Amino acid sequence: MAYKIKASDCTACGACEAECPNIAISFKKGTYVIDPVKCTECQGHFDAPQCAAVCPADCCVPA
Repeated sequence: MAYKIKASDCTACGACEAECPNIAISFKKGTYVIDPVKCTECQGHFDAPQCAAVCPADCCVPA
């Protein structure tokens, strides 16, 4: 299961994009979005999804 970003809570700080090892996060229409095809929840890279770990608004959540 991939993660998603709750657009209504996203502050567009960009912290998540820099941490994603799969380059699954991009900026579109004023907010960040996660490509569910590329998102692996950081499996094989980290013990936990890095977007959720660094998000100051806690808006990176399981899809």
